[in-house]
Amino acid sequence: MCFHETEGLSNGLEIEALGRTARTPVGPALLGRVLNGIAEPLDGLEPVRGPRKRSTLLKPPSALMRPPVTKAFVTGQRVIDGLLTFGVGQRVGLFAGSGVGKSTLLGEIARFGVADVNVIVLVGERGREVRPFLEDCLQQQGLERSVVFVATSDESPLMRIRAVTTALAVADDFRSRGAHVLFLLDSLTRLATAQREIGLQRGEPPGARGFPPSAMQLLATVLERLGNDERGSITGILTVLVDGDDHNEPVTDAARSILDGHVVLTRRLAERGHFPAVDVLKSVSRVFREVATEPHRDAAMKLRALLAAYDEAYDLIQIGAYVAGSSPQVDRAVQLLPAVNAFLCQRIESPCPFEETRKGLLQLAQAWPFQP
Repeated sequence: MCFHETEGLSNGLEIEALGRTARTPVGPALLGRVLNGIAEPLDGLEPVRGPRKRSTLLKPPSALMRPPVTKAFVTGQRVIDGLLTFGVGQRVGLFAGSGVGKSTLLGEIARFGVADVNVIVLVGERGREVRPFLEDCLQQQGLERSVVFVATSDESPLMRIRAVTTALAVADDFRSRGAHVLFLLDSLTRLATAQREIGLQRGEPPGARGFPPSAMQLLATVLERLGNDERGSITGILTVLVDGDDHNEPVTDAARSILDGHVVLTRRLAERGHFPAVDVLKSVSRVFREVATEPHRDAAMKLRALLAAYDEAYDLIQIGAYVAGSSPQVDRAVQLLPAVNAFLCQRIESPCPFEETRKGLLQLAQAWPFQP
């Protein structure tokens, strides 16, 4: 298969086998660069000529040799750091439909997340969106410590997949040097779609919604290459485009089962101007207990209980059928909801230090007298 267009190719052309697997330049020389799936420059600068190259076909760290996730990863977003605390080496999915704010949130985390290096992959994006992401979301501050790989929707499916495997090789090299790498992929769904195109072309049997078995296997292969090893770590935050807002569609369901946590962004919150539009009750971090202190965990559970109490009575409150005094928990939740929403909402380009987030969370929890 071809990485680029097939124009000019015909039967009878000679093919030369190089006798080795695909290799990509790696190392600090890539920082600040925007490249395609085979490490060719897209930023108008000189080609990358790093002193070292690394195979794109690498095995993930051994399951028994992986250090556990024990250290909190700070994103600068209060709703995540407070209620869904991520861990260094964790793999998390941002699940949402189109136009709900996934890319904006990803850019905020890339700029303000506490990591040594960012490796960012934009797969299947519209060409119009790439430059705004780099200039508006990532900005120069984030680009200086990032390596960005881009394969737009008009690229061949092989190029879209290679952009991810090349980025993984680069991230793995930084990890092998002892760095903490933040790996951002937008989006996992379009990676699976590219593999679907290849799988169907080579005669694989289609499964649910046309996805062949190799598409789901590719997701597992990519995600297992993230995480901790003996020298460094790769924290993965990957967006999942939920087709038709159906959270049980094949890619969403498969990704949720492999990832170490999922953050659900909802259109209902986004339409209110609530950023980030995270539905706390539908989101979970599977390492929250390992990376948060006991007072932090207790405060987060209280805030979840408050949100759950309000959510149960939401329909009655909206139509005016709820009578004050019917439930002490609901009454208190209604009183505290403005303060909770002020905590969960955050202006773009306004990161919040982790200690300030934790302090605000503890203060809100003290105002909720009920035990979860």
